[in-house]
Amino acid sequence: MGFQESLNEHFPGAVPEADFVNRTVALLSGSGFTPENTIACVSVCRDEITQPLLQKVRTAWGEAFNLSSLAGMLFLGRTGFTAAAHHAPNAGGKERYVYLAFPHIAIHIDGQVGVCKRGGRKELSTACGALFAFQKELASGKLSVGLAFDDVEQSLIKIRLIQEIPYGQVPDLLTLTRAALKVIQDDLERFIGLTVDPAQSDHAVFTGIQIHGPDGNYIWPDRCFQVVDRAKTVVSL
Repeated sequence: MGFQESLNEHFPGAVPEADFVNRTVALLSGSGFTPENTIACVSVCRDEITQPLLQKVRTAWGEAFNLSSLAGMLFLGRTGFTAAAHHAPNAGGKERYVYLAFPHIAIHIDGQVGVCKRGGRKELSTACGALFAFQKELASGKLSVGLAFDDVEQSLIKIRLIQEIPYGQVPDLLTLTRAALKVIQDDLERFIGLTVDPAQSDHAVFTGIQIHGPDGNYIWPDRCFQVVDRAKTVVSL
């Protein structure tokens, strides 16, 4: 099985990253969102191979508030989300936000899930490395879920994700990535509820999984919707 077959099997409907970003702009333009009146807020893993998505969002939407932590998790909290809300343009008394949040995973040219070839390195590399490290710790049977101040983000990943894993199980990296997506989606919607006033603003949410392939990055869209004039509508890309 090669890359394309593996991509189709695990992430049917995935699209090239640039197409995904361009579609968000085109789709939301009909609801009044434009680069001039909207702030984009993005969460991806800190990994350098995720950064093209952040750059494409900045190009398409004008700028982007960076929400990112390891694995694309949202550890900036209410203070960070409040800051993003306070940076939004105010056009005609209304503010608009576009939130994009994604964990990531790699698929090798041979179809193997979870590994990629990084420039300048001879051996294959894992992605997401933070989720892979968590998986290894689970497999060891010696899991520490305390807050480690010398490894804050990784310890928070374990604290958040362990709630999604059935006791005694060691999920594969694909399953763990999907669990991270669920946590990201839940946290994102909770923080939006805490910091966004629907009476004075509209917002859109695009979540899914970022996939690294041998010819570039792809996005598998999952939970995507917009809230305009307090009315929530599911959107399809």
